[in-house]
Amino acid sequence: MRIDVLSLFPDMYTGVLEQSILKKAAESEAFSCHITNFRDYADNKHQRVDDYTYGGGAGMLLMPQPIFDAVEAVQKTSEAKPRVIMMTPQGTPYNQNYAEDLAKEEHLIFLCGHYEGFDERIRESIVTDEISIGDYVLTGGELASMVVIDSVVRLLPGVLGNEVSADTDSFSNGLLEHPQYTRPADFRGMKVPDVLLSGNHKLIEEWRHKESLRRTLLRRPDLLESRVLSDKEKEWLKEIKNEENV
Repeated sequence: MRIDVLSLFPDMYTGVLEQSILKKAAESEAFSCHITNFRDYADNKHQRVDDYTYGGGAGMLLMPQPIFDAVEAVQKTSEAKPRVIMMTPQGTPYNQNYAEDLAKEEHLIFLCGHYEGFDERIRESIVTDEISIGDYVLTGGELASMVVIDSVVRLLPGVLGNEVSADTDSFSNGLLEHPQYTRPADFRGMKVPDVLLSGNHKLIEEWRHKESLRRTLLRRPDLLESRVLSDKEKEWLKEIKNEENV
């Protein structure tokens, strides 16, 4: 996968891309990330990329010319048709399903805005996706794009050391992840559940599934509203509600 980011602050990405999973993924050539300062594409003497809004109003707006030219230049670097993603609080709420969808692409382009946002013609003409990572406002799209990039890259083949890790993450199956434990089995009187020490893989999987249901019910019950429950899950959920007095 090739990822391009258009930003006025390219140095913000240096530390993020050179650490942990993203660094290893780049070294293994699972993906490559290229940062473009779209100020370099401004066609005016002072490389200005923003201007006042027509009709008045507070703040400055990003002009279409530098971004159009930068996107068109980046598109020429790949034969694949890219998804052009605008990071904006007005966008579609981001979730794991969205990450899995983006992970199937060969080329992603992220537009990171500042000031009061983008000229509407950018949104109408070149953007394929508008993404929001939450109902709040950041000073720019850079941090939001880093979140999306990280969540997508870790899903690419070969990136995670354990290939089943991503499949068992919270939200991957519509439920929150079950509790997990490591050694020692008894720490300050707090013991690992006996079933996890039993060696009975069938019972362990059932326990994990049931605990995922429990955690989802207690922390994110809204996720269960859209989930089609199996008969066994309905039975477990009834037990859990009785145990938790929910």
